[in-house]
Amino acid sequence: MEKVSKYMPSQLEVKGLAIGDPVYIRIFKKERQLELWMKGADKSSYQLAKTYSVAAMSGEIGPKLKEGDFQAPEGFYATNKGLLHPLSRYHLAFNIGYPNAYDRAHERTGSFIMVHGGRVSAGCFAMTDPMIEEIYSLCAAALAGGQNEVPVHCFPFRMDAEQMESFASHSEIQFWQSLKPAYDQFESEKNPPQIDLVDRSYVVANSTKVED
Repeated sequence: MEKVSKYMPSQLEVKGLAIGDPVYIRIFKKERQLELWMKGADKSSYQLAKTYSVAAMSGEIGPKLKEGDFQAPEGFYATNKGLLHPLSRYHLAFNIGYPNAYDRAHERTGSFIMVHGGRVSAGCFAMTDPMIEEIYSLCAAALAGGQNEVPVHCFPFRMDAEQMESFASHSEIQFWQSLKPAYDQFESEKNPPQIDLVDRSYVVANSTKVED
């Protein structure tokens, strides 16, 4: 934090943001990008603070199904104070909370899925050491400032109409359609969607349930 606080405040200030503001993370696997969004004290919606390139991510598009498949998860996760790992062997790390309730309901297994430093991945999202210092510090500051958890939403790709059409015949298209309402709602409102689990399916507040 000491290192990041020397230069990050000026970068955030031009966007009306500050270290300690609430954080929301979106990860796009196909594009290998991590977006970090923040909400300033005087803002009604989140602003894109920075986009990072994912240095390493094993597997392909498609959800993680079981321990040892080397897939990175897709779905709606979150980190909190108890999931921060400042002494990680990958410099810094935070657990995204896989498996979530949806994963457990569908008997998906696995553990210790992290966003971390370095350039090596076995199902996690490796961001390099300098980049994880920024991401970790902003998440830790938001949690210290009162945010209960930082949502980490993992998508296979940017779920616009063109991309959805291009993957229409993929075996995971039905699952991906269950993620799209959350993607669409954030694109429209720029506030993280509220997501529940109903009958083993994701349900986004103010959106239509997609059957599993």
